[in-house]
Amino acid sequence: MRNVQTYTIFASASLIEIANKQHNYNKQQQTNTMAHRILIAGAGGIGQATGLILAEKSDFDCEIFIGDRYSSASDDAKVFIEEGADAKGIVHPFIIPESGINDEFKDILNKCDIILDCLPGSQAPRLAQLANDYDLHYANLTEYVNETNQVTEIAKNSEKGFILQTGLAPGFINVLAMKLFNEFTSKYNVDKVQKIQMKVGALSDHVLAPHFYAFTWSPIGVATEYVKDAIAVRNYETVTIKSLADIKGLIIDGNRYEESFTSGGAADLPEALAGKVADLDYQTLRHPGHYEWAKKIIDNTKEGEDTIQHLEKTMLQEIPSVEDDRVIIYSTVIGEDSNGRLRALEASYNIKPTMVGSKKLRAIQTTTAAPLCEAAYMLLTQKLKGPIFQSMIDPDKFINGPFVKAIYG
Repeated sequence: MRNVQTYTIFASASLIEIANKQHNYNKQQQTNTMAHRILIAGAGGIGQATGLILAEKSDFDCEIFIGDRYSSASDDAKVFIEEGADAKGIVHPFIIPESGINDEFKDILNKCDIILDCLPGSQAPRLAQLANDYDLHYANLTEYVNETNQVTEIAKNSEKGFILQTGLAPGFINVLAMKLFNEFTSKYNVDKVQKIQMKVGALSDHVLAPHFYAFTWSPIGVATEYVKDAIAVRNYETVTIKSLADIKGLIIDGNRYEESFTSGGAADLPEALAGKVADLDYQTLRHPGHYEWAKKIIDNTKEGEDTIQHLEKTMLQEIPSVEDDRVIIYSTVIGEDSNGRLRALEASYNIKPTMVGSKKLRAIQTTTAAPLCEAAYMLLTQKLKGPIFQSMIDPDKFINGPFVKAIYG
């Protein structure tokens, strides 16, 4: 990083209370005497990376239960993690029912200490409710705003911690911005700043016309963030901005990109810092030419057709997925010091695929999974409870934590 200055249902209440106390006691005894038992929901690329990073950390004892709708996916994840980490027997695959809960899933929920939610954002309220029902910590990745609000409501009275939106963007980029904001206000003896900008791009090194893009992560995630509105701060107040509303060019570390507003990446910072920053926003980085292509697809959506589904379908037909990628991260805080001189603090990262154990993970996998693992470490080793947003996390401890530091350096 460069730092420029710049039930029974019929049981009596007393019996239920006794059962709950026994359940909590058993969990506490388990925590005191055994490795942490971690449930990873979702066995795709991020779920696999999360499991591997956790299993590879030699001084973090854990047993992993990884679930997916398809048994083939969870079985493959078990092989991937145990081969990569040379840690046989610590990964247990299982099936997560599309709806409801079966006996196997219930048994695993009773055993575990935490749920790490790597499923699509639409599933977040369901998984959070299970965490609450079974007295588990919970952390997720989703940028979906409505679902995050539902999880917040579920978690508000919980005695367990729920860390929300803790991947790359939202996630790491927001903690980084908070770190720069704290440093700026302390260093220059001010309590307000003019701008906070957050920018992230998950990109391939090679792209072709006309779309100038290659998939390195979830197509539905890309389509969703291009269509749903973004939240920002303008003139010290929280506002809504249409995604892809403004496309601009910029140069980071000598490389040219384009940026535009997309949904979800700002996490809770617009609400947390309104009144302290005049302008704050999150924008996604792409290779020049991509956003104009995407806007044409969106504008050509037929009446009555779902825009997100139309965009995802078109992109899948025309844009390939690739394994070699890089993640570009940039944040800056700009404002006047106590003498009225304009100052800036900025930080940037350029992260490439990384070897974890014997497996080579894509940059988007490590940069998303490492913050989720760090969140798990925080929840399992600290006394945290209720909903925890990105603005509430100690940025220095998080960025220098064992899992984030191993990937971000």
